[in-house]
Amino acid sequence: MASSASSSSSDDDTKAPSKTNQYDGVPTDQNVLAKHVAFFDKNHDGIVYPWETFQGFREIGAGLLLSIASGFVINIGLSQKTRPGKFPSLLFPIEIKNIQKAKHGSDSGVYDSEGRFVPEKFEQIFARHARTNANALTGDELKEMIKSNREPKNYTGWFAGYVEWKILYDLCKDQNGLLQKDTIRAVYDGSLFDKMAKERAAAKAKKN
Repeated sequence: MASSASSSSSDDDTKAPSKTNQYDGVPTDQNVLAKHVAFFDKNHDGIVYPWETFQGFREIGAGLLLSIASGFVINIGLSQKTRPGKFPSLLFPIEIKNIQKAKHGSDSGVYDSEGRFVPEKFEQIFARHARTNANALTGDELKEMIKSNREPKNYTGWFAGYVEWKILYDLCKDQNGLLQKDTIRAVYDGSLFDKMAKERAAAKAKKN
């Protein structure tokens, strides 16, 4: 029986080897957090500077003040965490290859300590909080989720989590005020920002 089970398992692995390392198109064995951040690396040198963060936020439709604030706050907050052992730089660069080192507490846990996607944590978001629609979150459900992720006295994490989700909700909610599951997944797999930028550019081109 043991031999038969082993043979069956081997056959299954041969037929669909990607299943173990993929979740609905999202790699689970790679640092997808780095891919999430790479959108802001406009010159593709592996480093994100404040002006690149600003440019990226403008491309996805953020307002001028939000984009300026994001360039300062995000880069100042993450720069030295991604540059361990290096002397602080007043240009506040973020090194993408080390972005997992800047992962804050009080988050959803969908990224693990190595920046990899954790499917179970992603599904928990909707199993626990999506009561109005199984595949989306309302504004109130999103607030509930953010509060449930808070770790005691982790005030920096509280603030970071709130700001991240608030921006995402404001920019990406649909006409019914819902933040769709596919949209949230696209944030985690790193594809959303590029898609938003292309759609925004296409809309501008049509107007012209």
